[in-house]
Amino acid sequence: MKVIIPMAGFGTRLRPHTFTKPKPMVTVAGKPVLAHILDSLAPLDVEEVVFIVGHLGEKIQEYVSAHYNFVAHYVEQKEPKGQAHALHLAREHLTGPLFTLFVDTIFEADLRNIPKDCDGVCYVKEVPDPRRFGIAILENGYVTRLEEKPEDPVSNLAVIGLYYIREGEKLAAAVAEVLRRDIKTKGEYFLATALQLMIDGGAKFKAVTVDVWEDCGKPEAVLQTNRYLLDKTGGHAGKAKNSIIVPPVHIADSARVVHSVIGPYVSIAAGAVVQRSVIKDSIIESGARIEDAMLEQSLVGDNARVRGDYLQLNVGDSSLVDFTGNGYE
Repeated sequence: MKVIIPMAGFGTRLRPHTFTKPKPMVTVAGKPVLAHILDSLAPLDVEEVVFIVGHLGEKIQEYVSAHYNFVAHYVEQKEPKGQAHALHLAREHLTGPLFTLFVDTIFEADLRNIPKDCDGVCYVKEVPDPRRFGIAILENGYVTRLEEKPEDPVSNLAVIGLYYIREGEKLAAAVAEVLRRDIKTKGEYFLATALQLMIDGGAKFKAVTVDVWEDCGKPEAVLQTNRYLLDKTGGHAGKAKNSIIVPPVHIADSARVVHSVIGPYVSIAAGAVVQRSVIKDSIIESGARIEDAMLEQSLVGDNARVRGDYLQLNVGDSSLVDFTGNGYE
């Protein structure tokens, strides 16, 4: 099995964190979003993964090479022209059966149980307000139409950004046709447009409902995903001195927590230091330093420093927030 992962977006909704790291490298429940996604593919016999990267793509390559041993290819998308354009750049890899998925989606689904009587699968989830998403319209269990953020939706089945294609060559041809005909939505070439061309040409796509779909595309969604994963895994308490830990939390073994109250729903990454602080429902990235602070629903980036007062923060990497007036050396 082959997996194609477009991830060349700038992650503007997660700034300031994505100024210094690609969106898939934001940490939830102890490891990057990308790691959770790749680990979810473990039940498949994955032969190779194709990463379509852009801004800071070298950090993706460094992480994957250090933690995974599958065959990996990297294709650079230099211009933000959309998902279908990204796949077109990787067209030499669009062969045979494959999955393609987006990196702001954490899901739970049985990927081994692929229906046999179809050309592909669109994975979907029922949502209360489908106007925020692309949706799938079905007839007798097969997808007849894919619509992007409809104002008056006739279906509540949101497509989650995970697709199975039985013949990658047909997807490559549909993607090329989208570009040839210059079919754009809001100025970009969408994968859903290519899939719709396949469906209009007679391809049969089934809709399979996933059990879980958690978004990681904006700060409040990242915190929600962190809560979900900590509930699911139970977290990891790490080492804390003279502190109260309210589970579930994930505290890396190399993090230092002293005279603090941590949790629930807190992730503290490797090398972070927390002293004399109260933190709940927050993510503290690697190397960050928190002193004399009370944080809730906060994201604190790599090597950022926060001191003093009760706060809700979204602090990027290497920042300094100091309410004591004393400053840092």
